[in-house]
Amino acid sequence: MTSAQVHDHAAYASQSHLRDYVIGFFLSLVLTFASFGAVMLKLVPAGMGLVTIVVLCVAQLVVQLVYFLHIGAKRSQRQNSVIFLCTAGLIAIIVAGSLWVMHNANTNMMPTHMSIERAKLRD
Repeated sequence: MTSAQVHDHAAYASQSHLRDYVIGFFLSLVLTFASFGAVMLKLVPAGMGLVTIVVLCVAQLVVQLVYFLHIGAKRSQRQNSVIFLCTAGLIAIIVAGSLWVMHNANTNMMPTHMSIERAKLRD
């Protein structure tokens, strides 16, 4: 390759990255405004508010992963994607385990409406 071809390729790659950042920025803005609008303007039914926010949150997470962190399915990015998925899986296991332990601790503790004398009689 000649130096002119290398320069053209570098300029194209730079413009491509800039375009990706701009697209990612605007998609993030749209998703942010959509989540605020859904809540503030009451565009969704009361029961669906949380579901709407979570869906828009996950969509924004995917946009930021793809456009800013460049995590994708390309061969060159596969190792980063696998590391990210393993990390996300470990975090999910830790959070789920913590919630399970807290739920069981709450369920198996003495109810607050039971007096100490009544609890002693149950033993």
